[in-house]
Amino acid sequence: MEIVEGIGIGIAVVLAAILILFVRRAVVTRSGGIIRLGVRVTTVLDGRGWSPGFGRFVGDELRWYRLFSFALRPKRVLSRKELVVERRRLPEGQERFSMPADWVILRCTSQHAPVEIAMARSTVTGFLSWLEAAPPGAASPRLASSDWPAA
Repeated sequence: MEIVEGIGIGIAVVLAAILILFVRRAVVTRSGGIIRLGVRVTTVLDGRGWSPGFGRFVGDELRWYRLFSFALRPKRVLSRKELVVERRRLPEGQERFSMPADWVILRCTSQHAPVEIAMARSTVTGFLSWLEAAPPGAASPRLASSDWPAA
């Protein structure tokens, strides 16, 4: 009987954890402005270190939440005022196996630290529009290069 009780408790804990993940995502995404987004959290091995998640636009910030986390706070916050896109590229090597085929990788600088983010090609246009947003007639210094290769 003790084994059956242990298995039952284990199943209850797993189901509770899954429920908490779904409730967390519902709370974080309740007001819209959500995109699928991967962030490279480590560069120790080439092509590895990508963590899946979703980003939420809140004013001048892009808040990134890990997909499999219980935290209600974002893991990383990127400020539009400090974020500059240096270049974009297609996934290479091992990266092609860790993300969808239609994704693009953007190498950015935020607070003088490099950050790589990956998102769907269709999402890049909206992200760049948000990044460049400025009052009419003002030039935006957010894009380091205007001669990017077509991705």
